[in-house]
Amino acid sequence: MKKNYFVFLQALLVTVVVFIIGFYIGTSVEAGRAVEINNYYTQSEVSLVDILALNNLAGSKIVSCEELIESNKELLDRVYYEASVLTQYEGSGKLTENLKSLHKKYDVLRTYLWITSIQIKEGCSDDFSTIVYLYDHEEKDLSKKAMQSVWSKLLSEIKTENENIFLIPIAMDSNLNSLNSLIRNYNVSGSPAVIINEKTIYYEIPEKEEILSLLN
Repeated sequence: MKKNYFVFLQALLVTVVVFIIGFYIGTSVEAGRAVEINNYYTQSEVSLVDILALNNLAGSKIVSCEELIESNKELLDRVYYEASVLTQYEGSGKLTENLKSLHKKYDVLRTYLWITSIQIKEGCSDDFSTIVYLYDHEEKDLSKKAMQSVWSKLLSEIKTENENIFLIPIAMDSNLNSLNSLIRNYNVSGSPAVIINEKTIYYEIPEKEEILSLLN
């Protein structure tokens, strides 16, 4: 009887030790991911300040429209990549408050870049196209989540095939004042929604060729 008791205690001890090690590893990995994403975001913040400086020079002859467009595109592409890494991290484990906060930071950055893209079109050129993809980050409805997944894959494919596209995914449920003002301005009535060149809004997924026909 005592032998069985000690065997039970040993098994319990091993289980507790394994749990603690697993918990520690999981916490360390999560912290490491957060540090990596924070480093990404810090780099993007530096680039954003650089873009702000360029925008202040946009009306002068010091910086060309071509330079402004290229700088904006470069930052958008970088943010798109970094945010996709964040999405992968979110999908691989528990959605922590730290990751939620980082996601919201990227939504702020992408909203600003959308505003900048609009200003560039007005002041410089509309030779490029913007596709703004508005979705709910914490969507619970399975049918809507499936639709968002299809939209994401379709728009990513279109972006890969076209160099002159600024693809800007932004979570509508980030509750940002600047984003909410843009949503009201373009009369967006639901999500997911896709805005092509600030003119055409889709709520249902069309044929790929239909979207391509609207691009510059």
